[in-house]
Amino acid sequence: MLPYLDTNSPFPPVEDALTEPNGLLAAGADLSQARLINAYSHGIFPWYSKDEPILWWSPNPRTIFSFKCYKPSKSLCRFVKHTDLKVTLNNDFEQVIDLCAEPRQDYSGTWITSQIKQAYIDFHKAGFAHSVEVWQKDKMVGGIYGVSIGKLFCGESMFSRVSNGSKLALACLIGYLRSNDFPLLDCQVENPHLMSLGAINLDRKVYLSQVKKLVTQTVAKSFWKPSVLDIKVLVRRDSITGNVLVDESKAND
Repeated sequence: MLPYLDTNSPFPPVEDALTEPNGLLAAGADLSQARLINAYSHGIFPWYSKDEPILWWSPNPRTIFSFKCYKPSKSLCRFVKHTDLKVTLNNDFEQVIDLCAEPRQDYSGTWITSQIKQAYIDFHKAGFAHSVEVWQKDKMVGGIYGVSIGKLFCGESMFSRVSNGSKLALACLIGYLRSNDFPLLDCQVENPHLMSLGAINLDRKVYLSQVKKLVTQTVAKSFWKPSVLDIKVLVRRDSITGNVLVDESKAND
């Protein structure tokens, strides 16, 4: 029987998660900041639909981008050389999560409920959730958001309104994280799109050993300040060198 948690219940061991559906661990509890910090620090995340209770997951295997292996595609690198799109960090988290929540052509509903939105907006204000935005002039046309604890980054959702919008957001986020020695980006569950971009599957036990180390590592507060990212430095197939930020005074130009 699936454990049902109250607000004070601890999570069961992730080894108790179901194999079908893969990774379902528990239901109930809440989306308080303390609960979310505890969850992500132990390889657990919430994922549920509007008419369901809060469901908690820890799938095996775990889908990640390993920064040792990841390289943006040659076509994206060519695109970056000529595009006029601009990419920012933490400039408009709320709009990113709103646009991620909109229905998509390949999926009739959304798991980003009003409850999820508010919880992650509060998490962002507390310094644990972050976004990357892609702009075409003053219109947001792509983005990604996720959770960071120490040097662990867990991606939650991304969206695109133009060709390469989400790919550019993802590549810039990976480049930015890699510039500060983050080793991976957690994608949580496998899907064909992520795998086509270079994601890999990692045994849950191996993933959890990484998580245990990463959540204890410190990151300067200034790392997450709203900034304009230099896409030509961040989206490249060789090592990242040089300043990854554009002059912040140009953020709203």
